[in-house]
Parts: sequence; C-alpha cells; structure tokens
Amino acid sequence: MAQIIAILGNKGGTGKTTNAHLLCYGLGLLGTHSVCLLTDTHREPLDKHGRNYLPMDARTPAQLAALVKKLGVVDGWLGVIDGGANHPERDLALAQHAALVILPFRESHEDIRTVIADLERLPKAVALPSQWPTNTWQREAANRSVANLMGKYRARLLEPLNAISASKLLLQHGFPDNIPTPLRNAARRFAAQVLDRLRVHYQAFELEPEDGSVTAAPSTPPEPPPNLALAAG
Repeated sequence: MAQIIAILGNKGGTGKTTNAHLLCYGLGLLGTHSVCLLTDTHREPLDKHGRNYLPMDARTPAQLAALVKKLGVVDGWLGVIDGGANHPERDLALAQHAALVILPFRESHEDIRTVIADLERLPKAVALPSQWPTNTWQREAANRSVANLMGKYRARLLEPLNAISASKLLLQHGFPDNIPTPLRNAARRFAAQVLDRLRVHYQAFELEPEDGSVTAAPSTPPEPPPNLALAAG
C-alpha cells in the first residue's frame, strides 16, 4: 500500500504548498512515483503536464477520502498531502492518514513557538526548517535560535531547506521546460531525507554541479495505476 506524507502546520507562509511540490518533484528524480494532494480550498489545482508526479484535487473531504482509499491499495507510490494553514482541527484529521507529518517553519521566534506547539499536538510529526537563510550571519543566527529553543526536539528536526527563489517555478500552471540545478539538488536532498525517515529504498544519486546551468524537466507525468487513472484524468 502507498504511504502518505502530510505537510501541515498552524502557521501560514511557511511554504507548505511549495514544499509539497518540491518533495514530489524530488521523489520523481529519485525514481519514486508520487501524488500531490491539494487540500487547501483557497488554491486552484495545477495541471500535470510536464511534471514527474501527479497533482490531484482533494479539496473536499469526499475527494480526499476517495484518493486516500485508492492509494491504500497500490504499491510503489507515495501520497503527499498539501495542507492549508490555520486549521488545527483539520490538521489533526489529515494527520490520521499519514505515516509521516512534516511541519515547515521559518527562523522567526514566532514560527518556532508555533511549530513547537504543533509538534506537541502531532506525535508523528517532524519539523522542517524552511526558506532557511543562506547568508552566513543570518544562517548562524537562525541555527542558534533552533538550538536554543528546540533542543528538546532535535531528533524530530529535518535538515534545513534553503531559500531558493526558483522554487516558485514548481507552482506554475505550465511546468517549465528547464529547472535550475540548485532546485533539482534541493528536491533530491529533501526527498532522500523523507524516504530515509520512512525507511523506503530509493535510487542512489549524485548531486549535479551547481554552475548556473539548467536541466530539462521531464516531458510527461508518470502513468497512474489503474485505480487512480480516473481521478488523475
């Protein structure tokens, strides 16, 4: 059966939707098929053309339940739930479907306080430092804040995802023909650490040289298994 990953959290603006698509894109680069389940009713579904994963509309409880049920009887696929913000009760319901819950947060103390509260509410959750600063001084300050305020949760912290302006390309309706190498490498690293947490095998990989080049994106999405074909159409 497929495993479900839920990207949730009570704080808005932490990159849940971007991270859901980054994770699915990275899973595809590592040879793992995935479905990105949109649950945020304030967003529109993205088209599947050109992606190496399948975005699906799960904005109503009935749609989500049907897709989770279908994923429950297929092998070799992962489902990634893109959750909306500021819905604690809904997060609890979505978390029940998940083998792993990911809580993105930024470096502000407000974000850290919020993610700590979410970690306490969601025992299967891990925290993801997201949009992490790349400036040396800012990064050191951010890391100190995490060390000082989140030491108790060290084992539940993923490696940071750096702020990458190109990540917005993943949310275009027309998936770009070329993806910058730093974004591809970030997607691979993110997917690998999530699969490690789930103890799921994946293809060995090497990071690409980040020399300012871009790489062609996959031209066709994976074919859905039969029981997802109707929903994916």
